[in-house]
Amino acid sequence: MSKSVQRAGIAAATTTAAGLAVWAFLSIRVLRDGAAALVHLNWAWLPLALVAESGSMAAFARSQRQLLQADGSTLSIRSALAVTYAANAVASTVPIAGTGFGTAFSFRQFRRKGLDTAAVGWALTISGVVSSLAFALVIAVGAALSNDTAASTVGFTTAVANALPVVTILLALRAPSVRSGVNRLVGALVSLSRLLFRRPRAEAASAFENLLTRAASMNATPRQYALAFVEAVRNWTADCLCLGFAIAASGGPVPWRGLLLAYCLAKAVAGFGITPGGVGVVEVTLSAALVRAGMPVRHALPAVLLYRLISYWLVAVVGWVVLAALSRKGPADGGVGASAPAEVMK
Repeated sequence: MSKSVQRAGIAAATTTAAGLAVWAFLSIRVLRDGAAALVHLNWAWLPLALVAESGSMAAFARSQRQLLQADGSTLSIRSALAVTYAANAVASTVPIAGTGFGTAFSFRQFRRKGLDTAAVGWALTISGVVSSLAFALVIAVGAALSNDTAASTVGFTTAVANALPVVTILLALRAPSVRSGVNRLVGALVSLSRLLFRRPRAEAASAFENLLTRAASMNATPRQYALAFVEAVRNWTADCLCLGFAIAASGGPVPWRGLLLAYCLAKAVAGFGITPGGVGVVEVTLSAALVRAGMPVRHALPAVLLYRLISYWLVAVVGWVVLAALSRKGPADGGVGASAPAEVMK
């Protein structure tokens, strides 16, 4: 093994260990404070918060399912929902590379259910595109509703920043010239990686080019795109509604005009991946945003902690339970339709 590979491995291990330590410290603090916040809850609002968060996860699963069926395959909502919970658990709790691991997990699970490789790769890519577009719309609406000029400016700027990468991805899939440029870039990166680390294999660039070409040939119907987008909007708004119910459960007044923008700004900050699931970062950012929107300080933090206990911790626990169940299953679970390969049709 070369010294450069050894140094890279040591650096990765050190970074991961540091990330785990910070995450564990912040997690313990958040869980402790959250448990204290539960003492004075108005429990009548709690079931509504749980229903809203369940609806958010279900909406995301339905959004992906619409796109996964673009090539004519069928996938049960139960299967899509199981993968959504399990992949979310991986993405939100694994330090440093959680999002990548979560996407890879989803890819493997959908392939195990018999879906075509290019179709799954395309669907997961477009799912991210649709989710980003939906988030851009939601944050733009939140900025328009807010009475805070400065916060609205930040909101509109964030909406544009979320939309621009989406346009680039769509161009790469639809415009041959852009796709050619992306393939050349990937080829150069593969060559550099092979020079430094002797991996991946030389065929990686051509394999990526073939996959991108096949993905570009996929074409969902306008109805499927529309339904996927609507479900993505529901995913974000239902999660925000969970926050609203958590605020009501804490006894605080819900700042409806500023709620959506405060929620979106906190989600945008969490997207930087400073800590797994934004632990610590989301709590501080969201509490500050709610106070700026007009909530009393004494209600803001308990409400945010309750929201995070439901939307992050409870969902993550359910996800890991589902992941354990999926790990015990065989390659197929009956969730694939007639277009699945014969070897998985048991």
